[in-house]
Amino acid sequence: MQLDFAKLGGLVPAIVQDAGSGEVLMLGFMNEQAYADTRASGEVTFFSRTRGKLWRKGEQSGHVLRVREVRVDCDNDAVLLRVDPVGPGVCHEGYRSCFFRRVETDGAAEVVGERTFDPAAVYAKDTQR
Repeated sequence: MQLDFAKLGGLVPAIVQDAGSGEVLMLGFMNEQAYADTRASGEVTFFSRTRGKLWRKGEQSGHVLRVREVRVDCDNDAVLLRVDPVGPGVCHEGYRSCFFRRVETDGAAEVVGERTFDPAAVYAKDTQR
């Protein structure tokens, strides 16, 4: 299976879903190397657009994402990673999911998730993803 990395300048969106619960945990981006590393290791590797380099989820926190299944969309330009998350959460802000806010009808965002870990205790100095 060949992914189309050309459409987004060398990247594909990578949706991460808990394989057990179905909850969407996060969205990241992969370049060809991140995708190859993920397939080879069985743990999710992303390409950080802000840092311009690869990063393996959990390399700092220990909250790794073990790949159970990889799905590709109909255009071959996005992947769905069904994972077994290790650790209390995946969000660098301390939540189980990065989607912990709900947008209300007035446009305001309401926090609907609960923090599952203290990010200050997990990330010594670098909390930007």
